[in-house]
Amino acid sequence: MAIKKWINRRGFSVRGRFQKMMKCIWSGQQLRVDDTIASSESLATRDYSVSGYSSRAGEMVETKVDNSNIEEAESSLRESGYLNYEEARALLGRLEYQKGNIEAALHVFEGIDVSAVTSKMKVSLSRRCEQNRRRSQSDAAPAMSMHAVSLLLEAIFLKAKSLQHLGRFGEAGQSCKVILDTVESALPEGLHDNFSTDCKLLEILNKAVELLPELWKLAGDPQEAILSYRRALLYYWNLDTGTKAKLEKEFAILLLYSGAEASPPNLRSQMEDSFVPRSNIEEAILLLLILLRKYLLKRIGWDPSIVDHLAFALSISGELRAMAHQVEELDPEIMKRKERYCTLALCYYGEGEDIVALNLLTNLLNSRNNSDCILELLLASKICGENMSSIAEGIDWTRNALAGLNGRCGQMVSKANCLLGVLLSAQSRSVSADSERILKQTQAIEVLETAEKMMRERDPYIVFHLCLENAEQRKLDVALNYAKQLLKLEAGSNVKGYVLLARILSAQKRFVDAETVINAALDQTGKWDQGELLRTKAKLQIAQGQLKNAVETYTHLLAVLQVQYKSSDAGKKLLKSKGKWNRSMEMDTWHDLANVYVSLSQWRDAEICLSKSKAISPFSATRWYSTGLLNEAKGFHQEALRSYRKALDVEPTHVPSLISTACILRQLGGPSMPIVRSFLTDALRLDRTNPTAWYNLGLLYKSDTGASDLEAAECFEAAALLEESAPVEPFR
Repeated sequence: MAIKKWINRRGFSVRGRFQKMMKCIWSGQQLRVDDTIASSESLATRDYSVSGYSSRAGEMVETKVDNSNIEEAESSLRESGYLNYEEARALLGRLEYQKGNIEAALHVFEGIDVSAVTSKMKVSLSRRCEQNRRRSQSDAAPAMSMHAVSLLLEAIFLKAKSLQHLGRFGEAGQSCKVILDTVESALPEGLHDNFSTDCKLLEILNKAVELLPELWKLAGDPQEAILSYRRALLYYWNLDTGTKAKLEKEFAILLLYSGAEASPPNLRSQMEDSFVPRSNIEEAILLLLILLRKYLLKRIGWDPSIVDHLAFALSISGELRAMAHQVEELDPEIMKRKERYCTLALCYYGEGEDIVALNLLTNLLNSRNNSDCILELLLASKICGENMSSIAEGIDWTRNALAGLNGRCGQMVSKANCLLGVLLSAQSRSVSADSERILKQTQAIEVLETAEKMMRERDPYIVFHLCLENAEQRKLDVALNYAKQLLKLEAGSNVKGYVLLARILSAQKRFVDAETVINAALDQTGKWDQGELLRTKAKLQIAQGQLKNAVETYTHLLAVLQVQYKSSDAGKKLLKSKGKWNRSMEMDTWHDLANVYVSLSQWRDAEICLSKSKAISPFSATRWYSTGLLNEAKGFHQEALRSYRKALDVEPTHVPSLISTACILRQLGGPSMPIVRSFLTDALRLDRTNPTAWYNLGLLYKSDTGASDLEAAECFEAAALLEESAPVEPFR
């Protein structure tokens, strides 16, 4: 009470003393001895007044001091009885900063001895915390008042802002970091709730916590930015929910798109078996899921970009099913039905569940309110073309998309025409009449060429399908030209381009050139992506009669696949479906190797290969087919026939088994000719370009007394023509 009465009696003199002190600082004069401020430092600032940083230096002496600065001074004087040199600098610097005199403000702030005041602030903050814990020590006078602490922290913050304005981002980051270092050192357990009474202090801390990572990003130092974000989120700064959510989102964006790989966070305190992210992607996903959780708990408002960033993060980490679950949990009012169904379809399509994705899109497209569904129509058409299902419906959807586009977007029209060409090509392979098949093939080429003409930039997807369609129609020179364009367009980044080029060259019987292409691709491709290339190389070696070399290539391929399968490195697993595809390739490789051993009459080695394949999948049409070839080579025709029939039980459309069954039946001579012919015609219905089927059908007609020689001759001619242009592997 006595102190309060004293302040009230002398309150009239505080403002006058502060104004006199400010005039003295501006003019560079010394205060009289009786008016000096209790401090070991001098208030002389002559260096500032003559430096010429402010064009209005002469005017400032007469300018009225801001009331806010005077109130700050009054608060400090009332609490501590004096205003020291650093506090005066802080007030004057803030005044200059508010006037927009950035360089002058920075010059004033640089006069503050930061190392000296931070030690005092640490003592004051730690004592303040202890006083709130143990009231018995409340009589211990702090080294510095809370007003003074807030004033000086604000000065350091404004110094960082001034440096930011001047483009000195690294120095600004170091200056801003001092604030957080000071508070964190004084209060290692974080700010307690009782600090909420110091609104000014909390406001400065919140601003500093937000500013520091931004400064490091501007300085081009993503590692320091990452550490600053972690510091902001792991230390208890008493941040409000909105500020914390903003920091979490910005940090997730930095982790996803900065390109800087951060080391895992070192959590000071965590529960046993708690999740610790091991990579940028995992940490970003965790932050985005926290934000979604906060929205579901109604702590923050809805931000649609959170789902966009989460979709990107989960897609590149191969966790699209998790993304689908997150979308399904969202409030229907947040995401409209069309967007929800399309997002879910994309997720399931990415997970390899094409039928689920197609069902979702069909449900959406068959509803009444399905206007402006161009993306959904094209996605459904693409799935139909890739899975050979609902081809006619897919063609209708593509044409609806083209009608809806009405030429508005050339790129979209080009893509739609390409999908239409793919669907027409797929439809041509399923029709039985030759005339209809040729018509569909012609239409497919025409539509694909239209798509090519409408491309604003060369699209690898369109060029690939043009190449593939021409190759299947045995227009090999045209296909070769497109294959070279594709390789140049993709700069050799896609294995499919190399494989397709090698297959086209093999169809032209240029096996050495094809193997050279594969070897060049192997030199430029990582180990995990060499599977298809090595398999094609082995096929080329078999075509050249180099069976021993083919065995070595297959052995190398199996070693790569087995190491890749056993590897537990999550970083190398882009999608779960890729692992399934590798197991399928491993099984097919065992079958190919078994067939080579059969050709070399190495029965035991062939049996070992087939047993390895059986361990992967006991139900495989290809394995039964290879077993049939082994039995047939041994002279066990009945056992071979049983193996072929088991292959057809597993897969009724397995063309090699259909042809081999017909051959065995014709050799045994038991069944009638129509049964044998039915197997061969079924094989040709599924694969019109199979020379072996045509050749065996010709043999059948030749041995049939009721058939004309012309029919046999036509079959032999077709077989010869197709054999001349047959690749070592099917183009598709």
